Amino acid sequence: MTDVVVGVLALVIGLLLCFRGSGAMRVLLALWGAFIGFGLGAVLVAALADQGYLATAAGWIAAIVLAVVFAALAYFFFAIAIVLAFASMGFVVGQTIASALGVSQPWLLVVVGLVGGIVLGLLAIATNLPELVLIVVSALAGAGVAVAGLLLLFNALDLNTLTDAELRIGDQPLWYVGQIVLAVIGIVVQLRYARRRRLGSVRQSWAATGAV
Repeated sequence: MTDVVVGVLALVIGLLLCFRGSGAMRVLLALWGAFIGFGLGAVLVAALADQGYLATAAGWIAAIVLAVVFAALAYFFFAIAIVLAFASMGFVVGQTIASALGVSQPWLLVVVGLVGGIVLGLLAIATNLPELVLIVVSALAGAGVAVAGLLLLFNALDLNTLTDAELRIGDQPLWYVGQIVLAVIGIVVQLRYARRRRLGSVRQSWAATGAV
């Protein structure tokens, strides 16, 4: 049952991020922050208590508390929202790259993804990073999370091996192809939305979407 709940959440948030990552940036980054906080809280309790993922009440409480904290921080503070978003999305994209290259131990590419994400986040804060960068990164990350959610729903993945999602996708080419197609469609859809307004910087997009 827990796999189904997390799978549905991952699918919904992933699709929203993939197709509306820049157009509803502030709200979606808050949702993304909640998703990351939820997962982090659950993982921390599972590791400290040597229990399964969300196997105890403490795991659920920690997950919900961190979800609320991360969501609030991501909604109200641009710097935190951008660093959190790009670092975590960089992790997902790094895992996708690892799968595409057929790497069986993707830890190095995950680290590269995290470093790249943090660098992009800092650039977005210090400079006017083009919104196009956010569109591409959010579409790629959203597609990865959505496919991981589908893997959970189809029992091709369980919560205890959630970080291996990209490896499982690499073992099943159709899932990987579907993820790439979804990301491309997400980029196209976001660009079509962006055409209705003038593309600006990531900071301008965040400030303009205080209420969606």
